[in-house]
Amino acid sequence: MPLRTSLNENTSPTAPTPSPTPNKLQTDVLIVGAGFGGIFCLHEIRKLGLKATIYEAGTDIGGTWRWNCYPGAGVDSEVPEYEYSIPEIWKDWTWSTNYPTYDEIRRYFDHVDAVLQVKKDCAFNSVVVDAQFDTERGQWCVTTADGRTAVSRYLIIATGFAAKRYVPEWAGMETFKGIVHHSSFWPDEPVDVRGKRCAVIGTGASGVQVTQTWGPVAGSLKVFQRTPNLALPMRRRALSGEEQRKNKAVYPELFSLREKCFGGFLYTFDEKSSADDSAEEREAFFERLWEAGGFRFWLANYKDYLFDAKANRLVYDFWCKKVRQTIDDPKQRDILAPREPPHAYGVKRPSLQHSYYEQFNRSSVEAIDLRGNQIVAFTEKGIKMEDGTEHELDVVCIATGFDIATGGMTSMGLRSIHGTRLEDEWKHGAYTYLGTTVSGYPNMFHLYGPQGPTLFSNGPTTIEIQGRWIAQAIKHIERQGIRYIDATPEAAQEWKKRINFLSDVSLFPTTKSTYMGGELCGGEYAYAQDIRAALPEFTGFQVVRAQKPRQTSKI
Repeated sequence: MPLRTSLNENTSPTAPTPSPTPNKLQTDVLIVGAGFGGIFCLHEIRKLGLKATIYEAGTDIGGTWRWNCYPGAGVDSEVPEYEYSIPEIWKDWTWSTNYPTYDEIRRYFDHVDAVLQVKKDCAFNSVVVDAQFDTERGQWCVTTADGRTAVSRYLIIATGFAAKRYVPEWAGMETFKGIVHHSSFWPDEPVDVRGKRCAVIGTGASGVQVTQTWGPVAGSLKVFQRTPNLALPMRRRALSGEEQRKNKAVYPELFSLREKCFGGFLYTFDEKSSADDSAEEREAFFERLWEAGGFRFWLANYKDYLFDAKANRLVYDFWCKKVRQTIDDPKQRDILAPREPPHAYGVKRPSLQHSYYEQFNRSSVEAIDLRGNQIVAFTEKGIKMEDGTEHELDVVCIATGFDIATGGMTSMGLRSIHGTRLEDEWKHGAYTYLGTTVSGYPNMFHLYGPQGPTLFSNGPTTIEIQGRWIAQAIKHIERQGIRYIDATPEAAQEWKKRINFLSDVSLFPTTKSTYMGGELCGGEYAYAQDIRAALPEFTGFQVVRAQKPRQTSKI
């Protein structure tokens, strides 16, 4: 079975299209992506009285949760953190657990559609391959892979950071006789691994979740690791309807609070530094965070640990001690939780786990260290290593993640008003302004993507902060009789400098990661203040006004 790696390979001629989209669509706002971000923007744009249409590459709404159905797939944010703050949606919805799996998230999006009637404004199987702004007409011209075109005043890219899969170019993949899938293109039909020889390549969030699921049932499981995942205990538990009904009385306050916390969760860094506590007090503090679970050990820890190397080592040593206690085999222990940190703790987003490390106590599960002995090729029987070793396999999960730095934006054929292509402009690094606009691409916005607080955050929090700002920007453009706004190159340079400054004062530059130059590390509240300061004067933008007031403006 050929490995699917692109969106074009995952569309379906039988996808639902409740409202047939004309070959030549005209709309006020075209939104690309029907996940959390796209749906929230649709909701906000509707409130302005403008017509909005979503182009979705997949066959249903839900974004990443329609693609991610690999074994064990689920969220790493608790609810109600991980849901919309829209009262019409949450008032009649009940979760079964504080960390839902993908199938429950899919049911949640079905509920969202029932409430908001999202699908009536969606066109599925719509893969954008070309888009350019016409400065004279003040509109975007967009083309899909199947030849349809759309014209819109505004273009919103809501594809998120997980739209472009990363698959290393291993030789011989087409010769492998077994089953191989990328985790984000996993088939809806279950893949039976009982008694099979299995492998997971990659130990990010999806690799951790697949390992937890396959470990108890696979005949054997080899987990190929490049860098240890410094994962944290999830603490999943069942949620009763009564508990949620009582908590909903304070949901508005909770949704407001999450935007004031650093990562968009319902907790933030402690007011103390590590040196403010004795060794015994620190140990007790670490234990409380560990037992509470989730990302608290990462984002509710001492306020100085991401800035001070000594404080950071205290955090890592505690993590290392706790994890090593769960792994029986000394060799596996050293691979999964080495005494010397692979990087400063917290400079990469950790994953959440509920039984990941325990899987390696099974005689059938083995972690294989790729440092110094890389995978060089696939063979008919399995995987061949640099030292000539061959692992014979039946089923392989490639859990190598995504092109996080630019998401899917460089794969959409976006062309600037200067005749350049975004994929060429960003070959050596992304440049945005405010983490939601790009110079040379007027009236185009993006969210939960490059140079925002994306990877440091709870997704729905960032999406709602950015989505409201985008709607406000469009509202001001319409009211002020503006043809288009375009971020200036100077503003983009200054935004990049701000990102680098916030990174350089921390421990982030001590290791190569997706945060370097690509993520804003100042926290959700500070970010919201930064972007709000640009409105309503459009500070940092070139503003081109219409020669005469637009007669079609509805705002």
